Amino acid sequence: MTMDTLSVNAPAQDLIKDSSDQNFMADVIEASKSQPVIVDFWAPWCGPCKTLGPAIEKVVREAKGKVKLVKVDIDQNPEFAKQLRVQSIPAVFAFVDGRPVDGFMGAQPESQIRQFVQRLSSMGNRAEQIEGALQMARDAFTAKDFEGAADIASQVLEVEPTTVEAYALKARAEMELNLLEEAKATLAASPADKQTDSNIVSAKAALDLLLNPVDTSGLAKLEAAIAANPNDYESRLELSNLLNGSGDRAGATDQLIYVIKKDRTFKDDGARKQLVSYFEAWGPKDEATLAGRRKLSSVLFS
Repeated sequence: MTMDTLSVNAPAQDLIKDSSDQNFMADVIEASKSQPVIVDFWAPWCGPCKTLGPAIEKVVREAKGKVKLVKVDIDQNPEFAKQLRVQSIPAVFAFVDGRPVDGFMGAQPESQIRQFVQRLSSMGNRAEQIEGALQMARDAFTAKDFEGAADIASQVLEVEPTTVEAYALKARAEMELNLLEEAKATLAASPADKQTDSNIVSAKAALDLLLNPVDTSGLAKLEAAIAANPNDYESRLELSNLLNGSGDRAGATDQLIYVIKKDRTFKDDGARKQLVSYFEAWGPKDEATLAGRRKLSSVLFS
């Protein structure tokens, strides 16, 4: 399986939209991680904008979903235009994978606009292939094909070494294969500016649990203490930690949920904080995390 064989069809809808400073992150930055996005900064008083705008819209529609167009009125929404140092309008920027990769200023003939969109479309093919490969890695991991998941994630990183999720997927697959030193090296190789990304934080937490296994010899003693006094919250927190270390995630969750129900103030909301740290370690899509979050929500909002 290689990256060359992977592709994802871009949707041919919602190709053109107006946006704002408030929605720019969602409409442009996040959207461009799965499909190239063109941003047209314009204003109602700008004569060349009235010529360029319809021309870009026409070419974007002709591309049939390979790119999207987002239009931003800088009079009403000046913030991102300032960040991108727009000095005059019309100003056009192309975003791929959350970053500006191309652009031009001033009105352009339709032939030049078409070449611009074609260049951007070719960049989008790569972004689509990467997203397709990531989905295959996710599916392989879910199917417990950990070698396959690690292999696909490695291919993604060869093509685009800044893909944070690929580092996390590869490391998690290596953990499942008990290749802990390899997982440690994979996470260490992830970009320095992405260390706070939730994927990396979660994978590191999971690795830390494996590298520092919990001594479960005290399980019976703690269970006896709780049987004698169900409101022995300290023992429940300790038992939860041991159960998690032994792989009983549901049991670990239930011990903490009991404490949260009974006394949120215990150890300064310590049970909830401990449970949230488990969710981070297990990963946002783990069944134990999903089930635990449902239980936590039912307690907090009941």
